[in-house]
Amino acid sequence: MWHVYILKCSDGSLYTGITTDICRRLKEHNNKKGGSYTRSRLPATLLYKENCLNRSQALKRELQVKSLPRAKKLALIENALDFLVKGV
Repeated sequence: MWHVYILKCSDGSLYTGITTDICRRLKEHNNKKGGSYTRSRLPATLLYKENCLNRSQALKRELQVKSLPRAKKLALIENALDFLVKGV
């Protein structure tokens, strides 16, 4: 299974990527082996993840999420948190 994820970097910026293993990928980012964007913005924390059936679907969704303005990314994250906490 593939995942789209959003990280919050130490400077407050958001980073979106895809992976098959969220834990491994987060460790890679925080050990400076992830994307070059996050290397100078550590530590990074996971804010959001979304499951995808395959790599193609994950890449398409990543592009959609990356194209969202920051406010809409934050709303996506907030809606996911509300669902987890409240079961909405």
